[in-house]
Amino acid sequence: MSATEFQLRVNDEAVAFVRVWLPVEAPVGCVQIIHGMSEHGGRYARFAKALNQAGFAVYAQDLPGHGRAARAPDELGHFADSHGWRFALQSIRAVQTEMRERHPKLPISLFGHSMGALLAQDYIVHHGRDIATCILSSATGNVGIMRVLGMGLLQAELKVAGPRHRSALGEAISIKMFNRRIKSPRTRFDWLSADPEEVDKYINDPRCGFRISAALWSEILTIGGRQCQPARLARIPKGLPILVLAGGDDPTAGGGKGPRSLVKAYAKAGISEVQLRSYDGARQEVLNDLCRDQVTSEVIEWLQEKSPARPR
Repeated sequence: MSATEFQLRVNDEAVAFVRVWLPVEAPVGCVQIIHGMSEHGGRYARFAKALNQAGFAVYAQDLPGHGRAARAPDELGHFADSHGWRFALQSIRAVQTEMRERHPKLPISLFGHSMGALLAQDYIVHHGRDIATCILSSATGNVGIMRVLGMGLLQAELKVAGPRHRSALGEAISIKMFNRRIKSPRTRFDWLSADPEEVDKYINDPRCGFRISAALWSEILTIGGRQCQPARLARIPKGLPILVLAGGDDPTAGGGKGPRSLVKAYAKAGISEVQLRSYDGARQEVLNDLCRDQVTSEVIEWLQEKSPARPR
């Protein structure tokens, strides 16, 4: 169950780097993983192998400016000089199209974590009818005061320093704030997980922990402020099963407050199959926290129940 890798052309100027984990036997379904900020798709290998054992094929791409999709130093943490969010969605769409060509009869489930969850939230507004289920990890219905305070400052930084500038301001209103909510933090990334070994893996990964660009920060805050607009939510298929995963001590989403607000907004929009599962004591990365085995098991059970998988 080791990963194979390929590159997929997204447009005339860019390619997506994709890892694939396939089960030993014929797959019963597919899962597309969209990773979070300042990380890469390779970090989901443990989760992918567990999904393989349940019969699911797994595809995890490196988003633009992340992992091996960053072709030059100034691309690291940067989607694009303009319309970067649209480009990232286009990249997700391209990989999903390739998955469908390789597995034409299998249902596709979308899994997004953190920034990847925000992308997935946007993706199902436009393409929700093309997937079987959606799983959102560390998602929120309200970016909160960070957006209110940060938008003006980030726009000013963007104009002065340019779109590719790696934003210390963005880091100050996010990562540094998150870690202040952790009691006696050992490192500056303790907000990710209550498991010190997992935090150290992140710190020691050369493709993790970098600052993102002023342009990307601006787009994250912009899209975060409109994700729960009723007109947008009305475009999501009412019967699309959605599972929201939350760490009870996740400082990026206000613990359970942000996920609960998202589930409430989806329910109000008439989306009938929305579930929230919160894990006490877990922080931002529930797949890399002390509860990871429970989370993985429950995600697989949910997929088997909700995704119209083909029998083996």
